[in-house]
Parts: sequence; C-alpha cells; structure tokens
Amino acid sequence: MDYILFGLIAYVLGSIPTAVWVGRAKYGIDVREHGSKNAGATNTFRVLGKKAGIVVLSIDIIKGFLAAFLPFVFKVGEWQSDQLITVQILASILAVVGHVFPVFAGFRGGKGVATSLGVIIGIHPPAAGICIGIFLVVFIVSHYVSLGAICAALSFPVSIYFIFGIRSIWLNSFTILLAALVIIAHRKNIQRLLAGNENKMNLFKR
Repeated sequence: MDYILFGLIAYVLGSIPTAVWVGRAKYGIDVREHGSKNAGATNTFRVLGKKAGIVVLSIDIIKGFLAAFLPFVFKVGEWQSDQLITVQILASILAVVGHVFPVFAGFRGGKGVATSLGVIIGIHPPAAGICIGIFLVVFIVSHYVSLGAICAALSFPVSIYFIFGIRSIWLNSFTILLAALVIIAHRKNIQRLLAGNENKMNLFKR
C-alpha cells in the first residue's frame, strides 16, 4: 500500500502543470503554443519573462522534492533502508513522469528537468549541489540551457557512485535511469546542438 499511495501522490504532484496554469491565469497564454512549445520553466522564461519563469521553476522543483521527501516524512522504513530508498525512487520516477505527461494538462508537459532537480534534492542534497554547480557553469559559459541540463543529469550518477561512494543497486540504477530520461527528453535539443542552431538564453541580460 505504501508503494501505491506514494506513487499516486507523486504522480499527482508531478502532474501539476505549473507553466500552463501560470501562463493562462496571469497572461492568458498557453506556453505550449509558443516558443519551444514546451510546458517547462525554460520556455516560460522565454515566453512569459523572468518573474513567471522563476515561479514556475521554483514550484516544479518543489514538486519533485516533495515527492522524494514524503516517504521519509511518513517514516516508511528506517533512514537509508532499502524500503525507504525504494519508495523514494518509485515516487521520484512517477513525479517526473507526471511532469512530462500531466493528467491535468492533456498529458502534454515539460521535460522534467526542474522536477528531477527537486527529486535529487530530496534524495541526496550534496549530489544535487554538484548538479546545480555543473549546470550553472555550463549554462553561463555556453548560454545553452539544454546543454547545462544534460551535463547536470550525467553528473548525478557519476557523483553518487564515484564521489559519495554509494553502492546501492536500486539507487545507482535510479540515477542512471533519471539521467537517461532527461537526455531522452532533450533528444531534439541534442540534434539542434549538433547542428549548431540550438536557442541560447542569457538570464543576466535585461
């Protein structure tokens, strides 16, 4: 029942289409009809501006964090026990799936990067710090959000295994799966990066 309950809660949390609801409520715009036609924070920054983008980014991160952290709050197993980690992983995956395929927005969502970050923060905050650092460095240098997200996603399994020395088959497999999901979601961006026509963004530009 723990698996079913937290899986359902996590999917519902992930399915909250922040970008769609903020765009419609405040601007009368469906962000999925503009820009990259993606219901995520990056497209919200492009289409609606920084204020809306920050709101969407923050809420999407919180969604993932709550999904990963709820099993711990409700004490599903002991700290770092196999049961707790398994429930966290299930909830985390379903939260990201909910963001990409939200039941409240016709199953047309975002790419799950911000929600994945929230998941990582909920499961392993130090690894999340490394991912954020790598994202910022790559993004600031290249101005490619997609490249920063891909590099950050790849750094998650690497940091968990090599830096923090965690040898849990469930957690290690999850980190690889999450990185793969982010990369698959960015497959079109990868094609544009290779072709040299990916969109750039400069958050520090007025």
